[in-house]
Amino acid sequence: MDDRGRAAAGSGAVEPGYLPATDMPRFIREMMEFVDLAEGDVAAIRRSAPIVLRHAERLTAALYEHFLAFPRSARFFLREDGGVDTERLDRRKHSLGRWLRESAEVAMTPEFSYYLLSVGLSHSHRAEGSGGSVAPHLMIGAMSLAQTALAQLFEGELERAEARTAIVAWNKLLLVHLSILLLGSLPPRRLP
Repeated sequence: MDDRGRAAAGSGAVEPGYLPATDMPRFIREMMEFVDLAEGDVAAIRRSAPIVLRHAERLTAALYEHFLAFPRSARFFLREDGGVDTERLDRRKHSLGRWLRESAEVAMTPEFSYYLLSVGLSHSHRAEGSGGSVAPHLMIGAMSLAQTALAQLFEGELERAEARTAIVAWNKLLLVHLSILLLGSLPPRRLP
């Protein structure tokens, strides 16, 4: 417990708290602090960004090929007749490409944070059509796939020490993103 926590606990005072979705800048700041995403990590992400952007199309294609290989995730990209909805798939690939570009810039702006929140909400609140809502464990799995793909990319294109630095930094950033995406799946809850 830090000094603020001890002081609040010792005085009996309770901070009023907030709902994360109503103050995304605060939530992001606190999550970045929690995962220790520091300026050195931001610099490492930006240094490795050209590699990610150069391979963005291949990364997105591989991720969606993986989704299509499993019935639990493929159902989000199928038409009623069971065929792949290529138009929907292309839109999702475009959206994932946008996410990679914004992530490569470490664009943790309020606008981008609310964009991520809207993605999380849209994934978790689709009761009908296009396979229904996306279960949180699939979102977690998708983030794991992205982390693994980036790690393999960096190991193949960077010197060992720089690859490790990039992998650690991107993992921190992606976990901040995941925490935002999952807000849409969780019941609203005040945070201290």
